[in-house]
Amino acid sequence: MHTFYRTAFALAGFCLLPAVASADSIPGLRGPDHTGITVPDMKQAVAFFTEVIGCEKAMSFGPFADDKGTFMTDLVGVDAKAVIHQITLVRCGFGSNYELFQYSASDQRDLKARNSDIGAFHIALYVDDVAAAKTYLDGKGVATRMGPVPITEGPAAGQTILYFQAPWGLQLEAISYPKGMAYEKDAKTVLWSPKDPAK
Repeated sequence: MHTFYRTAFALAGFCLLPAVASADSIPGLRGPDHTGITVPDMKQAVAFFTEVIGCEKAMSFGPFADDKGTFMTDLVGVDAKAVIHQITLVRCGFGSNYELFQYSASDQRDLKARNSDIGAFHIALYVDDVAAAKTYLDGKGVATRMGPVPITEGPAAGQTILYFQAPWGLQLEAISYPKGMAYEKDAKTVLWSPKDPAK
């Protein structure tokens, strides 16, 4: 790998080291339940997550709106007249769930955030073989970026990654570390992984 990428990913890997332990916690915390994502078109989004990614649809419900009051503002901090047309939840393998929202609102924005933007995010999906994932995604016409990129130095050594995008711009990542990562050797806290959900 080019020296720039080795250095960048080695430095980025330091964020994987365990932080100073804290005694504070939300009472009864167990772990992530779902990630909510607002999409422009529910049919397109459900098709992408089920027919391309391979998630399974669990349920749909809605709409939600409040023509006279401030329920929507009070509940989720959006414009009082915003409408949630539908919510659909999907389950993906051994990982967390995704909650897809389709909204309309007078002040709605199409963020199309990049990784460098404050508040931007991406969804990382563990796969057994990133190269096979790329071949599959390319065959489905999904936009992929550089990769697969193997990480060979630093705490994250052992990873291979590939970024790709949903048709509406959502950023995702295929990641694999079949033999673990370098930081695990001396770590007091090892990151949860869907490849071994029991741990």
